[in-house]
This record gives sequence, structure tokens and C-alpha cells, in this order.
Amino acid sequence: MALRADDIIDRRRLRRKLTFWRVATLLVAAIAIAVFAYWAFGDTVPGTGRNHIAQVSIEGTIVEDEELIDRLESIGKSEAVKGVILTIDSPGGTTAGGEAIFEAVRSLAEKKPVTAQVGTLAASAGYMIASATDHIVARKSSIVGSIGVLVQYPDLTGLMEKLGIGLESIKSSPLKAEPSPFNPTTEPERQMIRAMILDSYDWFVGLVTERRPLSREEVLALADGSVFTGRQALKLKLVDAVGGEDVAIEWLKEQGVDPGLEVIEWKKKGSGNFLLAQSMMRAIAGAIGLPSSGGDLIRDLGGDRIFLDGLLSLWQPETAAGRD
Repeated sequence: MALRADDIIDRRRLRRKLTFWRVATLLVAAIAIAVFAYWAFGDTVPGTGRNHIAQVSIEGTIVEDEELIDRLESIGKSEAVKGVILTIDSPGGTTAGGEAIFEAVRSLAEKKPVTAQVGTLAASAGYMIASATDHIVARKSSIVGSIGVLVQYPDLTGLMEKLGIGLESIKSSPLKAEPSPFNPTTEPERQMIRAMILDSYDWFVGLVTERRPLSREEVLALADGSVFTGRQALKLKLVDAVGGEDVAIEWLKEQGVDPGLEVIEWKKKGSGNFLLAQSMMRAIAGAIGLPSSGGDLIRDLGGDRIFLDGLLSLWQPETAAGRD
């Protein structure tokens, strides 16, 4: 029995050592890939030092995205990038998020020719970002527009009354932390929020007026929250052409960019271009005996919900309280 126990202990020790060296090998391989990628490709995130057209996807709900802004700045600094295509498919998001990305695109456009290519949707803050480019291309059936701003909040007072729940609050002034879902909205609260919304709306209209070949009066006529197809948007001068990536490249050609250059997507850092590329990492993991399937090796711990806080430039929010 003593020998059998010793054997079991030895096997467990051996198993722990084997697991340690497998993990260590994977980490060393990852570092080697990173070093090789940096040596071979420098700071050109897509993994190429040759001249190319950079493509950046802006999708989903828009928030303040420092990584995206940094990526746009890197594109502006890269001598290998001769032109930029922003592929936009977004219902919008926070007004502040749209503003931050708008400014980053304008800064990039001062260095490189930048065009937007709209996919299914470029509405609200999504259209705000598209308007920051010098040329907008949309599909004939794309959804474009929804120029406007909103604030949404639920009214839970009826539910609280049914449940017998009350809320007491002591605050420095009547408008502090208002409007609130826990008490009926008063007229002064509505006026405060409306004044804030109208100020942001005026700013949004000013951006579109500045960026599009339209007068302020023409923009105001379109800025009632309406959405348009790509064909309608072309007639209304909200976009410059209908088509896809080929039409965007044709415009870049007019700006002196070689249309024969390869279009390379600059992806989000760590998304699996070349640094810790998933396929390569899975192959290495399989070779050393670790599981190579069934999800991301660098675990994504579930899908984080995005909560939008503040003024929204958003088309068709799915739920109330500013969540997309």
C-alpha cells in the first residue's frame, strides 16, 4: 500500500510538472510570435510594411473608444497607408462617443484621403462619423440619417406603488439627480433636459451643415429623426455615391491613390491579426497537448452588455433607459 501511495504521489508531481512546461511553452511561443511580428512588420498593425489602403470597421453601438481613436492616429502616422476606407454599420450610440470619433476622423483626414462606405446602417452618431470623412458611399438599400439626439428614462412609479415601495431623498436642490425613474417628472425637469438636448441637437446640425453640401435650412428640414435609403440619401446630398468598396476606391483614385493597392483591414488590437493569432495559437496548443478547440484560448469571460449613459444619438434603441 505504501508503494502504491508513493506511485500516486509521483504521478501527480509528474503531471503538474508536465502541465507547467506545456503552459510555459505556449507562453514562450506567444512571446516569440509577438517579437517576430514587431520585427517583421513594425508598427503597421495589419502586418504589412508595404503601401496599402487601410480599412477600419466601425460597427455596433458607438461609445468613447480609446482603442479605435489610437488606431486611427496610428493610421495617420503610417507612411505605408495611402488612403483610408471607414466601413460603417452602426445605429449610433452616445453623442460624446460620436463626437470623439468624429474629431479623430477629421484629424486623420488632414493627413490621408478618407472615405466612408456604409453597410446596412449609418444612423445618428453612425452618420455623424460618416460625415467626418470627405466622401460617403452607401448601398442603395442602406439606412442613413436619423439626425437627432434623445434622452430616455423609465417611469417606475406605477410599479413601485403596486409593490408598496416608496423612496425618500434629501438633496441640495430640486433638480439634483433629476429626472428620476422613482418619481414623476416635473415640468422644470423636462425643461432642463430639453434645453440640454436642443443644445446638442444644434451642435449636431452644425456638424452636418459644415461637412455636407447643404445649407443649415436644408439640414434642419432633414434633421427630424427621419431615416433614408441610400438612394434617397444620394438625392438629398447626405451621401456622395451609391455602391460598395469599389466605388470608394474609385474616389480614392481621384485623390491620387493607386487603385491597385491592396485593401488591408486594421483590426482592433489583440483581435487576432498576427499577434497571438488564434489559428496559430491553437496549432501550438495542440502540438504541446493542450486543448485546441472549444473557444478562445485567451478567454473572453462572457459578453459584456453595453450600457449607454448620457445623451444618445441612436436609431431604434431596443430597450429603454439608454441601452442599445
